[in-house]
This record gives sequence, structure tokens and C-alpha cells, in this order.
Amino acid sequence: MSVLPLVFTSGWASGINAYAVVLLLGLFGATGLSDDVPATLQRPEVLIVAGVLFLCESVADKIPYVDSVWDSVHTVVRPVAGAWVGALLAGQSGSLSDVAAGLIGGSTALASHTVKAGTRMAVNTSPEPFSNIVLSFAEDLGVGAIVSFAMFHPLAAAIVAAVLLASGLIVLVFLISRIRRFRRRRAQRREERRLAAQGGRPPD
Repeated sequence: MSVLPLVFTSGWASGINAYAVVLLLGLFGATGLSDDVPATLQRPEVLIVAGVLFLCESVADKIPYVDSVWDSVHTVVRPVAGAWVGALLAGQSGSLSDVAAGLIGGSTALASHTVKAGTRMAVNTSPEPFSNIVLSFAEDLGVGAIVSFAMFHPLAAAIVAAVLLASGLIVLVFLISRIRRFRRRRAQRREERRLAAQGGRPPD
């Protein structure tokens, strides 16, 4: 079977938590549970770096506003990671060109990252912090479950990922008003800090 379903699923998952994808795939290959994982992902240094960054993301992703800053930084990182993993998987199987796999993995990661980042902005309009924690745990568990499922049932996992991606994009449309509210509040806070800083300066 073509590696395309696995590329699509790993791309979707990379848009949510790229480090978890690299770590999971690497562990599946290193432990011998799958022969479809490229050797690059199984290297100890790759696993260690992915593990440390996964722990950092697990913390940052559960703190209101910090999660949105983290998402902003990873607007480039996640699509690039999705493209990189996709190209590696294609090179391992030989059933799909590296360029095509990179485009699929990267574009899918960018789409799911957009859903994640937009959803977090909407959640951050709520004053309580528990929504961030619950949503973060749900994302981590979802990525882990679907990537693991994809290693043994790639086509079924790709269908699930496609449904989740489509559903997320639809929900994002309805959350646009909350996202705009979040941006207005952030701009207002910046303006208030700027005025406060100006007011605290000694007169010339």
C-alpha cells in the first residue's frame, strides 16, 4: 500500500504536536514495532531532542496566552516538520516521491496548525484556565492515539485525521468572532502598557 495515508496522518498530527509525532514514530521504529519508520527518526539524538521539546510543549501548551505565543513561533516549525517527516516516510517506502510527500505533509500540517492556533485564541478569550489544560490533554492523547493507530491501520487513521481536520476547519469558521475579540483584547493591553510606560516617565 502507498505510504500516502501515513504521510497525511503524520502531517495532520505534526500540525498539532510535531515533537510528539517524531518521538512516537522514532520509538515505534527503535523498538522494532514497525519497519516503516526511517532510520533517521530512530537515532538516539533525534529521540532525545524530540522528547525534551515535547515536554516543553506539554507545559507551554497548557498555560493561557503562553500557548498562543508558542503557536505563533511554531507556525513555521510544524509545517516544516510535517514536510520533513513526510519526505522521510516516502524515501523509506519508495511508493511516493519525496517532493510530493513533503508537500502533502507540510500543507496538511499547516492546515491543522491553523485550526489548533485559532482554537487556542478563541479559548483564551475565556477567563478560566481549565479549558486550555483540557484541550491540551485532548490534543496530546488524540495525536498519540491516531499516530499509533496509523502505524497498523494507515488508511483508517488517515480517514479519521481527514474527518477531524475538516471538522476543525468548520468549527474554526464559527470561532472567528472570538478570535477577533482575543486580538482586540491583546491590542488593548499593549496600548494600556504603552500609555502606562509613557505616563511613568519623568517630564522633559
